[in-house]
Amino acid sequence: MPHDDPKTLVSTDWLAAHLKDPDLRILDASWHMPGSGRDARAEYEAAHIPGARFFDIDEIADLRSDLPHMVPPVEKFIARMRAMGVGDGHQVVVYDSAGIFSAPRVWWLFRLMGKTDVAVLDGGLPKWQAEGRPVEDMPPVLRERHITVQRQAHLIKDVTQVAAASKLGDHEIVDARSPGRFRGEEPEPRAGLRAGHIPGSKNVHFRELLNEDGTMKPPEELRAAFEAAGVDLSKPVITTCGSGVTAAILSLALQRIGHERHAVYDGSWAEWGMYDDLKVATGDA
Repeated sequence: MPHDDPKTLVSTDWLAAHLKDPDLRILDASWHMPGSGRDARAEYEAAHIPGARFFDIDEIADLRSDLPHMVPPVEKFIARMRAMGVGDGHQVVVYDSAGIFSAPRVWWLFRLMGKTDVAVLDGGLPKWQAEGRPVEDMPPVLRERHITVQRQAHLIKDVTQVAAASKLGDHEIVDARSPGRFRGEEPEPRAGLRAGHIPGSKNVHFRELLNEDGTMKPPEELRAAFEAAGVDLSKPVITTCGSGVTAAILSLALQRIGHERHAVYDGSWAEWGMYDDLKVATGDA
């Protein structure tokens, strides 16, 4: 697979070459962990890639849910994208201020909504700025654009489906959290959650898939990371993490290696860790 693939991942060189394309839409999907003290929207307003719109992961979400940033209802996604001028016929590029962290969540959300002309910017804003490329602090000019959505239900799993998969072993459940959190040795950043992991799940910490400069490793190294964790890539995969953000990094990596049967467990540990009737495994078991 060539490095630049407008359906998965594009380089800063690719984006710079296409920056003036009339049908390009750039989204800043930066997001920070609660308690980080950082304000993604304020940082976006101070400096963003020219023309970028801010995609608020916590607001373009199902606010009726007690869980953080769950998938928004289709109608809300349509309304927000129309207002942002993102619609049919657009090539979307999503980036974040960490390199590759929260942008894949929005890449996955677009795919869930049936939109496949969407890519993550490899290395994100840090690489773009390190290369001396332009940023601006002006809001983009927005014109409404029609958007058609066809929800792809197979790309998302709920707690009941994940519990069944854990019991039956017919899917690989792969957890993107750190090894310490996976083994139950580190406390969870969200209060009130038990420590450990979904029984039968495997651990591929999302950082294992990234280079030091925040870019994604080449496909052969991505495949090796999953195989080293004992993931059977002949099975469909359910990705999970703390709250459904970094799980999508695993999903992007799976798509990059040609493994298309993957789904995100949207509730992730924020949900599973909350319910005492769901079993929890600790250590490496």
